Amino acid sequence: MNVIVLTPDRVGSTLLQRLLTVYMAAHNFDKPVINIHDITNGLEIYHSDVFNQEVLGKPQFYSKNFSKRKWGYYQSLDTVVNMLDQVDHYKTARLIHYHIKHRQDSLADQLHLYDYLNKNFFIISARRSNIFEYAISWLITLATKSFNVTTHDEKLDAYHKIYKNGINVDPKIMEKYLTDYKNYLKWCDDHFQVNSYFDYDKDLKNIENYILNLDVFADKNKRTWNDIFSMEWEDWNKCHKLISDMGSSDTKLLENFGTIPSKNQSSLDLLRTNLSLENQKYLIDHGKNYTTVYSGIEELIRQGVLPTGIPIKLQTLAEKRKIIKNFDQCVEVYNQWVDRNEFGEKYTDSDLKLLANEEVKRWYPDIPKNLLLE
Repeated sequence: MNVIVLTPDRVGSTLLQRLLTVYMAAHNFDKPVINIHDITNGLEIYHSDVFNQEVLGKPQFYSKNFSKRKWGYYQSLDTVVNMLDQVDHYKTARLIHYHIKHRQDSLADQLHLYDYLNKNFFIISARRSNIFEYAISWLITLATKSFNVTTHDEKLDAYHKIYKNGINVDPKIMEKYLTDYKNYLKWCDDHFQVNSYFDYDKDLKNIENYILNLDVFADKNKRTWNDIFSMEWEDWNKCHKLISDMGSSDTKLLENFGTIPSKNQSSLDLLRTNLSLENQKYLIDHGKNYTTVYSGIEELIRQGVLPTGIPIKLQTLAEKRKIIKNFDQCVEVYNQWVDRNEFGEKYTDSDLKLLANEEVKRWYPDIPKNLLLE
């Protein structure tokens, strides 16, 4: 079964499609499963030695299987449809609303693509209940010019300065992204036969359960992350965040970090000097299994099943609050926008602190006192 995730971005769509691909690859479908990421900014058909057939993927300069073309809007939507239809394997992908807007294709070409997707893909619409956090996530993205990160060095390089210095943002920019989100919902409703809705704020807490209960796996003997990798997803994902964590320490900035340990390195090498003793013990206990699974994900990338690795959790709401110096002003502008547009849920300072503290408790084996908001 082909699966596509509709998204306005910053709602967990990359994580969802990567995980969905990993689970599908482990469930013995009758055809290969390939994650082609976004379908509108560059695709390429190539011969896969792994699957001994023509497959679709993203152009990537570092792979011998791909040309040196970069991602971009150089293919018509008609070409995209033809490429999707040409290969005989299952595709997992996403379609970003703002890519469609930026491409400026004719409405007829857009409708041709939408019709093809409705007929040939299981469609998921990714959303957020908390659109305030959606909007401030965009403000941080604009400040760092970084979207998803899949390696720990990438996260440290992209975010260490804002953890150290904080940022002041223009809260009025939030209004653009809030309006974009509202328009994204209309776009989904107007053009797609949505099969499932993924709510980041509700479903991320048990994303494995969300994925395995999709119709995609209806006739399968369902395999959990633990069945596949001998490690629970929640444990692996916590390690994935903790290793490059910059928000759980009073120092805020890591003093000592390196690359992911290889198979031959001890899990002790995972320790980071800013982590609490409890978190360090957590990494010691799970580090060996984490690196084994990490290597398994890298193998899927080498095979062309995944274009990149599993995204690392960037910031909790509590961390976002600490990073954005004029956070209170952002809340005020957001609530005013909600009043004017009669869309979204208003939040008080107490509401947001409660949500932030609940999230911190889910992420950390122990609760860093400096992250709990009073």
